[in-house]
Amino acid sequence: MKPLYISRRTVLQTLAALGGTALLGNVSAQSAWPTKPVKLVVPFNPGGATDLIARTLAEALSKRIGQPVIVENKGGAAGVLGTSAVTNAQADGYTFLLSLSTSMLINQFLYTKLPYSPQKDLLMLSQIAGAPVTLVVHPSIPANTMPELLAYAKANKGKLSYGSWGVGSYAHLAGAYMSKTTESDMVHVAYKGESPMIQDLIGGNIQVCFSSAINTRPFIESGRVKVIGVTGTTRMEILPQVPTLHEQGVTDDAYSIFGWVALGAPAGLPQNIVDTLYGHLKEIIKEPQMLERIKGAGFIPMMNSPQDFQRNYQRDMTIWKALVETADAKLD
Repeated sequence: MKPLYISRRTVLQTLAALGGTALLGNVSAQSAWPTKPVKLVVPFNPGGATDLIARTLAEALSKRIGQPVIVENKGGAAGVLGTSAVTNAQADGYTFLLSLSTSMLINQFLYTKLPYSPQKDLLMLSQIAGAPVTLVVHPSIPANTMPELLAYAKANKGKLSYGSWGVGSYAHLAGAYMSKTTESDMVHVAYKGESPMIQDLIGGNIQVCFSSAINTRPFIESGRVKVIGVTGTTRMEILPQVPTLHEQGVTDDAYSIFGWVALGAPAGLPQNIVDTLYGHLKEIIKEPQMLERIKGAGFIPMMNSPQDFQRNYQRDMTIWKALVETADAKLD
């Protein structure tokens, strides 16, 4: 029996073919995403504006990818618990984070011990919406504009209190900045949420606070609180008559910056999933229901690319760090 002769060329061609088949198999497996339900973690309790946007996004995304997108609320510690859970998950495209700038950016300057590093452990996918807020005061405060309020605070040193929905929140940091720059020694009162803060403002127990439009709008319209302006550089669609603080000549970064609602994932998410997901987001932001929910909360629709998100993140980081330092805010 003659020995079977296989040329070197045949061997190389066979190996190349096998390698190509394996490569095609890997590409096919990756491009099949998703093949099972996707989890969207919201690191806050149900019922808030962030949760509402998350559920609207989940419904729209589910229709496009052909799999359920399940919203899981995992509140606690200013978003730390839920965000940490996502950073510890596999980067396989089945666990995502929908959170605020608080847990994705600010907490790294606020907490002395944080169980995750936002910049190392999270992939920033897209800013879903910008989240400017209103600045409101008790009707007894004789100021109608931001310059008038700053002058009043300066002239009434130690007599005013400002509220926030927690240490390290924008309401706390901006209030502390206002207090320091006017040398007014305003007293900070931290609440567990915006609702009790607004009720105390209405009752006159505090005189000043920053708060989301979804919470203040009914009381602005009824006259139970007085609106001074809104943060950011663009007016809110749900309060078009209210000027920004920037328009009023107060152009400090502390008042021009605003928080955001954003989508993130565990670091290391495959690029093909990133690209596929962003392709869907670009279409979802055009849907009337999505736009209605975002604008109805007083937010600004964004849905930007990972590259734009990263640029914005780096720009905002310096400002937030300075605000935390100004407020001398630290949490364990």
